[in-house]
Amino acid sequence: MMMVWDRDEQGLTTIGGRLEANETLEAGLDREVMEEAGLLLADDRIPFAAWYWESTDTYTVWFLAKVNTMVQMPEGFEKTGCVIMNFETAIQMIMRLEGMGERVEIIRRARILAEQG
Repeated sequence: MMMVWDRDEQGLTTIGGRLEANETLEAGLDREVMEEAGLLLADDRIPFAAWYWESTDTYTVWFLAKVNTMVQMPEGFEKTGCVIMNFETAIQMIMRLEGMGERVEIIRRARILAEQG
């Protein structure tokens, strides 16, 4: 499990973002993980959770993905570093920071998928 440091919000968060104009979901995922964590992902990606936000007419999609390569993070973005941990540590840390919520449940689902193979 990887989380990134958000310079503006001053906290650890999961990797994420929004699609740019005419960008595919795959291209957006590749761009966001490079910008926020300096990662090149393998082709194995499993979407495992999604929901619709009526207020913004947008979707949030969570992926479990394998990392091919870790490279130097680009400079000038809002994320400035990353922390790698096991799923249980991530759950404990998020519960301490945010309490029980959707992000904890998402990470629990990711752990189950990761353990399956």
